[in-house]
Amino acid sequence: QVDLLESGGDSVQTGESLRLSCSVSGSNGNTRCMGWFRQAPGKEREGVAWINLARSTWYSDSVQGRFTISRDYPKNGLSLQMNSLKPEDTAMYYCATDGDACYLGRAVTEYRYRGQGTSVTVSS
Repeated sequence: QVDLLESGGDSVQTGESLRLSCSVSGSNGNTRCMGWFRQAPGKEREGVAWINLARSTWYSDSVQGRFTISRDYPKNGLSLQMNSLKPEDTAMYYCATDGDACYLGRAVTEYRYRGQGTSVTVSS
């Protein structure tokens, strides 16, 4: 069993920054591809960023240049540094991981292990 726990969500103003963290326990090799996803109220869940074991990264167009995904190998942790936040970034953010390959646009529903989410609100 792999458990993921997100943290770091908060309410901020436009232009501010946040850093989300995702702790992973019981990974047993299920961290080949890790990703961040978000779901805004009334919208579909969308992929935000992905990172593989080689630390290759992929970003959605909406966050490219503002968000940075990173991973901590010793702790199997995952982070998302979010800069220049906009109201449209308001959403519940989720992390996910499994042993399959990463690619841009890989859907959260394809992941075997997902967290419960952390809330981010950006006010104008």
